[in-house]
Amino acid sequence: MKNSDNVNNNSNNFSSKLADLIKENISINPEHYEIYNVKRGLRNSDGTGVLVGLTVIGEVHSYILDENEKVDIPGKLWYRGIDIEDIVSGCVKENRLGFEEVIFLILFGILPSKQMLSQFSEYLNGHRNLPNNFVEDVILKAPSPDIMNKLARCVLTLYSYDNNPDDLSLENLLNQSLELIARFPVIIAYAYQSKQHYYNNKSLFIHSSRPDLSIAENFLHLIRANNKFTQEEAKILDLCLILHAEHGGGNNSAFTTHVVSSTGTDTYSAIAAAIGSLKGPKHGGANNRVMGMMNEIKSNVKNWTDENEVSAYIAKIINKEAYDRSGLVYGFGHAVYTISDPRAVLLKKSARDLAAKKGRMEEFELYNIIEKVTPRLFAELKNNNKPLPANIDFYSGFVYSLLDIPPELYTPLFAMSRIVGWCAHRIEEIISSNKIIRPAYKSVSKRKDYIPIDLR
Repeated sequence: MKNSDNVNNNSNNFSSKLADLIKENISINPEHYEIYNVKRGLRNSDGTGVLVGLTVIGEVHSYILDENEKVDIPGKLWYRGIDIEDIVSGCVKENRLGFEEVIFLILFGILPSKQMLSQFSEYLNGHRNLPNNFVEDVILKAPSPDIMNKLARCVLTLYSYDNNPDDLSLENLLNQSLELIARFPVIIAYAYQSKQHYYNNKSLFIHSSRPDLSIAENFLHLIRANNKFTQEEAKILDLCLILHAEHGGGNNSAFTTHVVSSTGTDTYSAIAAAIGSLKGPKHGGANNRVMGMMNEIKSNVKNWTDENEVSAYIAKIINKEAYDRSGLVYGFGHAVYTISDPRAVLLKKSARDLAAKKGRMEEFELYNIIEKVTPRLFAELKNNNKPLPANIDFYSGFVYSLLDIPPELYTPLFAMSRIVGWCAHRIEEIISSNKIIRPAYKSVSKRKDYIPIDLR
């Protein structure tokens, strides 16, 4: 055996011993959470979130109180008091893209006039360019196999290119926010091209942004070798961006933004922290888990239209006999929504229309069957009769696949949209709260005497 192998084995053995020490000495009795009335996950016993702040940016609603009893209702989502369904239907009726309008609404609290929207879009388009040599020195020279990781590193690096990065004045916060919103699509597209080239041996395409294109259009222009896209594709991607832009201050990444911003740190540090939050499979990374699960189902279910055969495989997943053995059917359930996720309802319609045009209706029907049988199977197999709606992650990955967008871009696309909500929440925290967020943790460790090192 080589000496390096001995070193590695010794290192692994020592690491294993250290891990055992953690298991032995750093564990909390689950009963203590009940004894001390700890709100695990900042959730109340009825599943609602613990109220820790106020916001005027977004609102998520899924129940009403009837004589002090919680009654579940179909989910609703408002941006600055305006129903997301009305925003989407307005754009559809007027046959136009709407993400830039949503950015304006979320940041400034009002709907822009035509003239104001045109000026605002032109302003955003003019701030897409990255600093000189940034693409070569930061993105291409240090490629990453994970684009979310690369996005966070790029955001932190942009601090060094800002002449006044720590200024917390409202004007500076807004300038930083708009630059990040404009630059996110470009960073994500270039990080993807870099990954394709250096990790997958693909040709490297670095296209310049086009100032005459919307954010959705320009992103498709940047990620495709031939720059080609249809207006229908741009509209559906634009819809995805609208639906992901904001979701109240309580979602994990927005709350992360509030927590980190409350310390008085810079914009780049706060947004990088939010990216790290969104990357997790229990948050924005869930869309990739859905697609992995669906690929396994499609490989193992012979007849996608046979409800019994589909149900049998979903039962295997719930019983921890298939996919990742977690017992989770990804894309179902939500921290807030109970009866339905309004974003999933809106996206499902577009998924159906696009699947019909792409000749993938059999696959869409498979999604439809899974959406139908999963709540029933959880009730039968786990005695869980709580409503279990399909959430937006269940359909977003399918829509992206219909748009020929590769899976490694699914979660970054979420970030490309949610940066809008993060920036709005950061500004709100700094100008409204001005108090560091510092919840309490109860120590349940026993007191111990210090033992001199020779007596241990």
